[in-house]
Amino acid sequence: MANILITGCEGYLGQRLCAALAAEHALVGLDIRAQAAGSGYAYYPMDIRDAKLTALMAEQQITHVVHLASILQTSDDPARDHDIDVNGTANVLQACVAAGVQHITVTSSGAAYGYHADNPEWLTESDPLRGHPQFSYSEHKRQIEALLAQYRQQHPNLQQLVLRPGTVLGEHTNNPITQLFMRPRLIAIRGSASPFVFIWDEDLVAIVLDGVRSSKTGIYNLAGDGALSVQELAAMMGKPLLVLPAWLLRSALWLGSRLRLSRYGPEQVDFLRYRPVLSNHALKTQFGYQLRKTSAQVFAFYLAHNHHFRGGRNSE
Repeated sequence: MANILITGCEGYLGQRLCAALAAEHALVGLDIRAQAAGSGYAYYPMDIRDAKLTALMAEQQITHVVHLASILQTSDDPARDHDIDVNGTANVLQACVAAGVQHITVTSSGAAYGYHADNPEWLTESDPLRGHPQFSYSEHKRQIEALLAQYRQQHPNLQQLVLRPGTVLGEHTNNPITQLFMRPRLIAIRGSASPFVFIWDEDLVAIVLDGVRSSKTGIYNLAGDGALSVQELAAMMGKPLLVLPAWLLRSALWLGSRLRLSRYGPEQVDFLRYRPVLSNHALKTQFGYQLRKTSAQVFAFYLAHNHHFRGGRNSE
């Protein structure tokens, strides 16, 4: 029986993984948030940057780590965000090696590929990770994956499973992407389909569980079959679509950010126009997971269960 430590255990995915694993393994949860009542596993209110992490792993005889802790919504302190995301992950990896951990699962992101005009139509795991210097989330994931690559070479005894999800959606999802869907209208850039790929949160949880239970290794994109253009998303939501030329949207975002009328800047044009579209071929053929929902089915499920929408129509 594995002894498992999960960072970010009180997060959206962490709580569900803990609930599934606590019944069959010795489980340790790590987070800076308060533990939910009745969780039923050992909990430590510890920052992933804490120097005591190695001692905790050794004391609990941890064999497997699931590293979920991450800064999803950037703050006004970029140095702090970087310290938590990148240096925090470095501390987790160092602790794993020092404590003799056998296997680590890391949730990276499709954002690690970056938002670039020359991205392939379908990105595979062998395509370069370029991040994006103007998007800290994307850039941090790129830097974290560079760290992981170093550890695969220097510390092969620490087996790695690296997962790169597309946009995660489920019944109760609330993240920066879903906040875009809550707006009265969607924005499209003239000449761009701005495609989205979605992964059902239930599929993501099942993939992590399978990876941990079987100590699987490798790097895998996580996305349902197919992609949806922003035009298709607007139609499914019953919301109007505002189509703007890239130069006009860039100018409006620049002015809005300068006047502090918007937290978004002109870099959002690349985010909307050059979204990474993930191939799931390796997930299905090498990892061996059969996805239960396509991207379109994931989005339809989200619409049907989110209080903001009713049957794919705007509830406002």
